[in-house]
Amino acid sequence: MSEVKKQTTVFEFGYLGFCKKAQMSSKVEVIPQSAYDYLKSLCLCDDSESRFMRLRQVDSCEVLQVKNYAGVIFTPDGTQIEVLPKVAKNSDDSASRASLLMMLKSLKQFRHLQTNNANLAENKIPLLEVFISQFLASVNTLIKRGLKSDYVLKEDNVAFLKGKLLVGKQVKHNFINKHKFYVEYEEYLQDRPVNRLIHTALVKVKGYSRSANNQKLLQELLFAFADIPLSNNVKNDFASVKLDRGMKYYEAPLAWTKLIIDGFSPLTLQGKSNAFSLLFPMEAVFESYVAQYLKKHITGLGEVSAQVSSKSLVDYGNTPYFLLKPDLYISHKGDIDKNNDIVLDTKWKLINEKNSKRKDKFGLSQADFYQMLGYGHTYLNGKGDLVLIYPKTDTFSDAFPHSFNYEDGALKLWVVPFDIKAECKSRIDLSCLNIGLI
Repeated sequence: MSEVKKQTTVFEFGYLGFCKKAQMSSKVEVIPQSAYDYLKSLCLCDDSESRFMRLRQVDSCEVLQVKNYAGVIFTPDGTQIEVLPKVAKNSDDSASRASLLMMLKSLKQFRHLQTNNANLAENKIPLLEVFISQFLASVNTLIKRGLKSDYVLKEDNVAFLKGKLLVGKQVKHNFINKHKFYVEYEEYLQDRPVNRLIHTALVKVKGYSRSANNQKLLQELLFAFADIPLSNNVKNDFASVKLDRGMKYYEAPLAWTKLIIDGFSPLTLQGKSNAFSLLFPMEAVFESYVAQYLKKHITGLGEVSAQVSSKSLVDYGNTPYFLLKPDLYISHKGDIDKNNDIVLDTKWKLINEKNSKRKDKFGLSQADFYQMLGYGHTYLNGKGDLVLIYPKTDTFSDAFPHSFNYEDGALKLWVVPFDIKAECKSRIDLSCLNIGLI
């Protein structure tokens, strides 16, 4: 069996395997057996962390299938598996990474991402190295502007009196050595919580980065932090962080530091092996990005709200049950009756508008249509426009020319694509609703 690389790229819903049959299959990406066994053990446990993968059989071979997550998976043996969004499967890896990074900026914890970096487009930089390089760049900028010092309270047994004499400890420690003074004093040092945390994050990423450029810069930055100790209590240090006036340039490195120390992402696989994952649920990422885009670009209407939850499906004894939470709600100015309001929902699914076979229903889900019917009756009183937004692909490049009509046609459902390509200017066409976009 040929040597297996410890760094591989797979697309969302792709397959991972290690056996000879896996090596012969064009559908399976091969990883080391130790990495496979570790990931399989996660799948077989009852922990919620196993939800990002499932066991399958492909070409008579047992494999692991990545679910609807994108990012990087780490295993204890040092294997790194990069997972890219499925909708960019026909694009090159660089374009797919750029699209994912662009969408991640809509998440609060990744607002400091710089996606206009030319290196991202020109070089096939793995996602992990992108995050690490941006963290290092923010720390490098911080050092150039100067690490801030603060007064740190210290206790010591010194040869001369300074600060405040601690009488109890003076008697205890210097009953015989009367030439010494046990004192409490303040010293102006760079040893403050925020600097300790950044130093800790630098040490952590040093163990994960494989980029020669990142490792070189890391050595330089660690030298600048040599006199600052690591954080002994991360939780307390984060609680003690105080950015004084003139410390705004600390915001970006501190945000990256929190992400790195917390494990980068909502789904973290940390245990005895100290492996972790940088994984993002693509439904949430897509929903967040579409919401941010529409809030910025819709003009001449009213308010665009995300995750509205003011209505429920049923009441029982005056108690509401089953909250209805559409992803987006557009309310028109001055429309008291809500006749012109619009409910929109995002779906991270692939559909085929070009396939008009009746039995296939374009790949659309009946459950999604029932969900939208519930939104229409509760939020729009059974009359108005609903929109389902799917990612744009080669098989779904234009909005459906006709609306899907419920009952007497008073409630209409439109199906439109949203372009996630990083270089795209106009991402969505809502002309069917007479909505203007910047």
